[in-house]
Parts: sequence; C-alpha cells; structure tokens
Amino acid sequence: MLTKRIIPCLDIKDGRTVKGVNFENIRDAGDPIELGALYAEQGADELVFLDITATNERRKTLSELVTRIAKHVNIPFTVGGGISSVEDVNVLLQSGADKISVNTSAFKRPELVDELAREFGSQCVVLAIDTRFEDGDWFVYLNGGRVKTDIKAYDWAKEAVQRGAGEILLTSMNNDGTKKGFALDITGKLSQNLNVPVIASGGAGNMDHFMDVFENAQADAALAASIFHYKEIEIPALKTYLYQRGVNIRF
Repeated sequence: MLTKRIIPCLDIKDGRTVKGVNFENIRDAGDPIELGALYAEQGADELVFLDITATNERRKTLSELVTRIAKHVNIPFTVGGGISSVEDVNVLLQSGADKISVNTSAFKRPELVDELAREFGSQCVVLAIDTRFEDGDWFVYLNGGRVKTDIKAYDWAKEAVQRGAGEILLTSMNNDGTKKGFALDITGKLSQNLNVPVIASGGAGNMDHFMDVFENAQADAALAASIFHYKEIEIPALKTYLYQRGVNIRF
C-alpha cells in the first residue's frame, strides 16, 4: 500500500509566493525558496511550484528560479506554468525539477501529453485540472480558472491518462481557499476510476479534511497552500494526526 503524500503548493507571481480565494483576491505569502526549504525540513513529501502568470518571455525567469529551488530543497518538486513544449520541459528538468505540470497548453493541444510522456516518461508528467461544479457536473476551466470549457473534468482526465499523463493534480475552484474541505465527489471519481495517482487540491482547512480526502475519496496525495503558508497547520502535527488515525504516512 502506497504512503499518502502531503504536498504544499506555492503559487508564484513575480517571484513571490501568493494565495487567493476561489482564484481571486491574491495576496503575498512569502519567499518561495524559503518556504520550500522550510516545508522540506518539516517533512513535506513533495512540493509544487506553479507560476500563475507564466508567459513565454518569463520562461528564463522560471528556469532560474527552479535552479535556485533545487539548491535549497532536498525533496521532489513539480514545476508548472506556461509549459507548452518538449523544449520547455527539458530546460526545467535540467534546472533541477523532478516533474512538470501542464494545464491549459495540454488541453488546447492534447498531443503535448503524448510527446512529453514519450520523451521524459509518464512519471514526469503531471496533468493539472482546474474544475468548477456547475450545471450538475464538474467542468474544466483554463487560463488560471478564467475560461470555461464544455468538457467534463473526468472525461479530460481519462483521455490524458490514456495519452500518458502519470498523475492528476485536481483543483476544485469551488473549494479553493474556502477551508471548507476538499471536493470529495470528483476527487473520488478520478481516484477510483483512473490507474494513476490523484492529488486533491482546493479547500483544506483543518486536519480532518485530509483524513476525509484520503479515506473517503481515496486520494493518493493532498495539496494545500494557505494553511501551511500562514502556519495554521504545521506539517509534523498533521502527519502525526493522520498516522494516529491509521493513515499510511511517511515520517
């Protein structure tokens, strides 16, 4: 039985860690390298760094940041934001990233998933899906949650896995930043029907929420941001809490 993973997420804008609610009202949360090093020291299993305003002009900036992160962080980390080609991924992996995350670019050109899996291996390719529940189902949103599509999250996840995505990072926009708990229904649907790990994201507010998503939605990992950034929950205490309740967790 695989251990469940705790993954702090650092959304980066202009070189700083930021956090919002429902993808809006962004505020500063600190230096991403300092935070990443702290979380690694505290026992985080992995880290995710997402450049939420990535553009082609800033790709060099992102690769330089990854190089600096790799010097200070001794646990696996994923990088995402504006990645749209094999060349982009090659630069980031050579800079020190362990995995990369693709979102809008993969949705617009699904063959990108095939290309990346073929070139670097599925274990390196994380498909990020931003999804919102409306009109009775969970739909995919693009461009940092600003553009709605008519494609259901489960359908896109299933296709991407068939194309070679090795992991799904699923963020509920309805739950994001609310601290009311993860979206158990859609997370569970993906976890139970896809043969790759699913990372639950959006809504963590207390330790019970992590228990819920591991036990009731069978998520492989749980990702959170503000509760870690603002020290509302410390990672060692969270892991102890989960372990004492029977969750297979790494110390």
